[in-house]
Amino acid sequence: MEPLRGRSAELGQLLAAMRTAESGEASLTVVTGEPGIGKSALVRALVEQAERRGLLVAQAAAHQTDELSPLASLAPALRSGTEPLISTEHFLELASLNAQPLWLGERLADLIGKRLDGVPALIVLDDAQWADPLTNFVLRVVVARLSRAKVMWLLATRPAPGALFEQLVDAVRDQVPVNAIQLAPLSTEAVLELAADRLGTPVDPALSVRLGGVQGVPFLAEQLVAGLYLAELPDGLVEGVRRRVSSTSELCQALLRTAAVFGSEFQLEDVAVLMGESIAKLAGPLEEAIRAGLLADGMSTVSFRHELLRAAVLAEVPPSAQRALHRAIADQLLAGGRGASAAAPHILATAAAGDVGAINTLRKAAHELLETMSITAISVIQQTFELTPVDDSIRGDVGEDVVEVLLGGRQFAAAEAFADDLLGGTALYRGPVSPDLRAAIRLRLLPHMWATGRLEQCELDVPGASAPLADRMRAYRVLARLEEPFRTTDPVAAGVQQLAAAERARAVGRYAEARDLYRAARAATGDEVGSHPAMHIELAELFCRAQLDDLAGALDRLQQLLGTSDSWLAPQLSVLRARLELATGNLSAAADAAEDCLRWSTEVFDLSSQTPARQILALVALLRGRLTEAREQATDDQIRALLEVADGETAAAARLLDAPLEYPERHTLLLYAATGTADPEVADRAAELLASQAEASPTPTFRSTAELAACWNGLTYHPTADGDGAAARARLAEVVDALRSSPRPLLLACAEALYGRVELAGGERKTAVAALESALASFTELGAAAPATRVQAVLQAAGVRRRKWAAVQARPESGWEALTPMERRVALLVAEGHTNRSAADELVLSASTVGTHLRSAFGKLGVNSRVQLTRMVLERFASPPNA
Repeated sequence: MEPLRGRSAELGQLLAAMRTAESGEASLTVVTGEPGIGKSALVRALVEQAERRGLLVAQAAAHQTDELSPLASLAPALRSGTEPLISTEHFLELASLNAQPLWLGERLADLIGKRLDGVPALIVLDDAQWADPLTNFVLRVVVARLSRAKVMWLLATRPAPGALFEQLVDAVRDQVPVNAIQLAPLSTEAVLELAADRLGTPVDPALSVRLGGVQGVPFLAEQLVAGLYLAELPDGLVEGVRRRVSSTSELCQALLRTAAVFGSEFQLEDVAVLMGESIAKLAGPLEEAIRAGLLADGMSTVSFRHELLRAAVLAEVPPSAQRALHRAIADQLLAGGRGASAAAPHILATAAAGDVGAINTLRKAAHELLETMSITAISVIQQTFELTPVDDSIRGDVGEDVVEVLLGGRQFAAAEAFADDLLGGTALYRGPVSPDLRAAIRLRLLPHMWATGRLEQCELDVPGASAPLADRMRAYRVLARLEEPFRTTDPVAAGVQQLAAAERARAVGRYAEARDLYRAARAATGDEVGSHPAMHIELAELFCRAQLDDLAGALDRLQQLLGTSDSWLAPQLSVLRARLELATGNLSAAADAAEDCLRWSTEVFDLSSQTPARQILALVALLRGRLTEAREQATDDQIRALLEVADGETAAAARLLDAPLEYPERHTLLLYAATGTADPEVADRAAELLASQAEASPTPTFRSTAELAACWNGLTYHPTADGDGAAARARLAEVVDALRSSPRPLLLACAEALYGRVELAGGERKTAVAALESALASFTELGAAAPATRVQAVLQAAGVRRRKWAAVQARPESGWEALTPMERRVALLVAEGHTNRSAADELVLSASTVGTHLRSAFGKLGVNSRVQLTRMVLERFASPPNA
């Protein structure tokens, strides 16, 4: 390999990143520079060094036509080299995931991660400015997922503000270090050294003067040395290529000019058909072009050696000839069954406004591309719309296509804005807006508007629309609760009304009724305009199944959907899985699923599931005794109330009563409110809410939780006539026994702990200890360290002695979690301005006891004054801790 001139500093930066990757820190480096500045040469030099050091190297280069084929840019890198990243079997498997970009990215991350387990690697994508949209999206997922792999990712690209690769860089910079290298023109000395390398002799003075005209661009210097660039001419490269081409045969010249219209990379068979020549007859001209340094043979395809060379050849083809060739290429691709999407770039290069044939082909192309290349599909349909005259009646139909494609590409805001402009009498469309067109466009938007809770903001009445569309609009009025249900023969309208009925049942906790209605609504869905996506409905159905204690069945179905369903719904799928795993007591799986939700919601730009995901993470952290982590994850009032209860503020339990119906594990929060408060009114209200939920959905979980609260309240605040509450304690024992078949082990452990405390208070020590020890074992096994610690404390206070207690998570030695509940209460009161005496009055303790707790808190928190303590509390709490 010839030496790399003038790039020692840049190569040094790349080698440093590569060494860092070898040591186990992944990174992404982006090399940017103008065409011909030497990006590819720098990449080749790094690849050579990587291979010498024994790194696994995978590399590919993107091409201008890649945007039409899913994963076209990255796929060659996956299969390059003697030890490819992906096996043939797995590579073929990936094709089935092209329409599900998130699942494709996750699968690729798994496969590449296993391949790179402990193996340092360099993965390169040259000409990244042309990378297809799916490659850009998948790389976002894979680079972030493999942040701990020994891998250096390298992109070489032209400057392109707003390009997709910039979104990739922005998306991963929080997961891996991102290095940027901007290539400047070479120095005069470096250009002369480069020329001497190519000539094999020192550069003579005359050539040195001419090399000054290349302005530090190494590609032009090489072409000048090769005789292909004439520096003294304004268009030196074009003139140089013209002279080189003119020295070849007429058939070679025709081959080059036809190929230049096809693109930077092409198949010889396509050029041969267009030229009306046999491949055998073109073999000689192809060899001429290769010897002239213009083309390179890549076995299955042929390409220009550099995009600047193709541009120079193309400049010699008159515009009228280019248009004719583009049209002929489009016709050839369509006739050969290659599809409208393959022909689209050539049609767009030649189509004139009002060309109905071109417009219809491009509409078809946009829909072909939508499933796997939504960004390209959006670009095609928007250009198609521009080709349609503003006063042409077909413009309204094309406008509907634009809305449909934008929605399919998850560009919801853009779809809404475009629809408003199209239907609003703006200059966007001056033709007639028929009632059916207005209704059809609105119906395309309504499912998304409903999913985002904005249905009431929509136009839900279009007078004059045909019967099916009018019924569907009315059905959405029913869904928005603006109209009562009505009879209809239209299946879409009927399905939307079933969805409306399901929503109403779910809103009041009648989950069995809602489940059946969701199932019926899902069966009525289809592809007709206005139909609600079946997957959205099934997610609601699965939620209801889980509320009805069918946790195993719902989890099984979710497992089937994860990786096979619409990957854009990944956040909703994962947060539902987090709910179910939390309900089953699988805390680690719940936290993992919630973290997946947060990660995936960022990937697909859907933040609607982040709040419940953070609530679940906070609840898991609370169960594990990690109060700081819980406070960082969620800031809603229920989590704050639970944190205050953990800090000893029992009055905060009253705020748990306000938990919305679908708050994660709401019944457990209400049970905490009933049993963790000193206020009988709060306890009674919690019991009423639980009884109401059990009445709406009489599942074992809801009935048992309501019974637990009722029994506790009866024993604690409303003693029974027999004086010792024997009947209530017996009923409590029955509830615990009933819960032993429950799929919710945390609820069972909580019930056993309550029962043990009741029996202990009633003097039944043997029964109490057995129940408490069973609860302790369950909490410990489930990793719920906080309730396990509380149960262990009750056992120890009851005089239970063990040589070694179960492995309950030890309290930290320092920090906020190291404080006992009383130390936390003292610290919070002092931070609010209390003296030892006023804090003692508040806590019904002596001032000296408060002082003892305060000194202990100072030591654990590493502070030595009330001022420092107050500052620490203010930093921990976004709002006053007991507000």
